[in-house]
Amino acid sequence: MITRPSPSRLRTPATIAAAVGLAALVPPAWRSLRARRSAGFDRESAAAGVSAQFDQDAASYDRLVGANPGYYDHLRLSARRLELPNGGAGAALLDVGCGTGLSTAALLETYPGARIIAVDASAEMLAKAQEKPWPDTVRFVHARAEDLDEVLTAEGLDGPFDGLLAAYLVRNLPDRDAGVAVLVDHLAPGAPIAVHEYSVADSAYARAVWTAVCWAVIIPLGRRVTGDASLYRYLWRSVLAFDGLARLEQRLRDAGLREVHTRPVDGWQRGIVHTVLGRR
Repeated sequence: MITRPSPSRLRTPATIAAAVGLAALVPPAWRSLRARRSAGFDRESAAAGVSAQFDQDAASYDRLVGANPGYYDHLRLSARRLELPNGGAGAALLDVGCGTGLSTAALLETYPGARIIAVDASAEMLAKAQEKPWPDTVRFVHARAEDLDEVLTAEGLDGPFDGLLAAYLVRNLPDRDAGVAVLVDHLAPGAPIAVHEYSVADSAYARAVWTAVCWAVIIPLGRRVTGDASLYRYLWRSVLAFDGLARLEQRLRDAGLREVHTRPVDGWQRGIVHTVLGRR
């Protein structure tokens, strides 16, 4: 049985609540934003090296996200929002950016009768995923999103797929438009996609909350657990630099999706984490 990550013994929910309260102090948050802009965040260079950063922190990843209230529940929520017919029985699903398998577990729990192909660019994250017990209907593949077509074809797994979950993936792609196009190409006609992602560009309040939580909780906790906060500073900066929801929705439409719309999550992540849905 696949279990969700265990909550950390650290009092992170209370700490996050305090950090969200601090977000009312918008001027300090904006000073951080100005510092980020003046430093010149090179998104493409940062995204190109993100797999190596995930490799480095793979061993502690589940522990860290387990300290984030709502993390797994929100993945399950996005999985449910695919709304597959017949409970997903017999469906072929693609989980791109599966990491240590938490999004894969969300798909499996929601659609236990489906066949799931889970893909990630980080070999170490994928190795952690494969250490967990899985049924024969789940298979893991090491590939970058950009190379998905070639790798899946070589493995005899080229679809098309009846649904796709991309959790925290699009923001990390070096070429987002090309990457999204690859995802859409693997969907069967009429099949749904759920892009589970951070987006704060459209809301000053969301940016302030995100900055407060990152610097009060996420970055210090990452440093404490791993000894190196590089990945978590990248997380903070990459979310600030990422698309607003209107831009992200347009990327999906430009790739050929229809019925594109966004649905929120609850908790402190409301307005920060979203499910962007579409259908081929």
